[in-house]
Amino acid sequence: MLSTISTSKYILLSLPLINTALGATYTLSKSWQGNDFFDGFTWWEWDDPTQGRVNYVNQETAISRNLSYVNGGNFIMRADSTNVVDPSARGRDSVRIHSKDTYTDGNHGCQTYAYGMWYLASILDMYQSWNMASRRRSRYHRRDIRGSGTPLLSDCTGGVGCGVRDKSSKSFGEEFNKNEGGIFVMRRSKTRGFSFWFWPHNSPQAPTDITSGSQTIMESLWSTPVANFPADQCDINSHFDDHEIIINLTFAGVWAGGDAQWAASGCAGTAGWTPDDYVNKNPQAFTDAYWEIRSLRWYTPVCTAGARKRRLTEDQW
Repeated sequence: MLSTISTSKYILLSLPLINTALGATYTLSKSWQGNDFFDGFTWWEWDDPTQGRVNYVNQETAISRNLSYVNGGNFIMRADSTNVVDPSARGRDSVRIHSKDTYTDGNHGCQTYAYGMWYLASILDMYQSWNMASRRRSRYHRRDIRGSGTPLLSDCTGGVGCGVRDKSSKSFGEEFNKNEGGIFVMRRSKTRGFSFWFWPHNSPQAPTDITSGSQTIMESLWSTPVANFPADQCDINSHFDDHEIIINLTFAGVWAGGDAQWAASGCAGTAGWTPDDYVNKNPQAFTDAYWEIRSLRWYTPVCTAGARKRRLTEDQW
């Protein structure tokens, strides 16, 4: 996963992760809420892959320093907003978590394909943005792009990949926080590719099967995805292997601290801060840098007689 920083005052997220092959109706397979994250995720302690000015701490340290906790049933992970960082230190204390389970394309269930995020080669970012941006990005590191969002690049094969900017001003930043977050959905299918949806909190367009916490949801009732990366442009199984769900907060580095991003952000101010100076010397700037997650859900397709028959036919080939 590429770096993400969220300066969020109050976020309520429901993140259904859907793995599907043949159907458009899915049933809840697994969910994480509140303390489930402490059991289901590992706290990353190593250097940031995006060279951020960040010191990822382990779970014990995160709990003792109030960087990971549960409040009102919601899981919260945040950055240190108290200490000035010594220039010789690794960076500002923060949290990066990885799911203990990995999700693979496998011959189980109704040709199900679990999805999380994989950080070694091919990458999918459900939610990514930086600095003072007002819209979030979904980013894909392969080829074609479709959907209702605005494509940022047409060739996804490079290291930067290609992003799709959500047209909703409530998808990131100040407006996202004022609106108390929203619902993000990601779907992976061997035959259909990857799709991403976003609905702001309390949006009348948000599907009631998701907002109600139903055990069964139907994709056919949803709006057009913000981003769609079709499978006919990419052999998914050859590019995407075991997937992990990764959630993190990082600072500066090759993304938020890149020359173009930093110059456009206005964060340098009259003091002329460099990205690292800003992170080191301004702990109060990170008071509202946190995730507040209501739930994370993983759905699998409902197997029907027709789906089982089609799967048998494909397996015979």
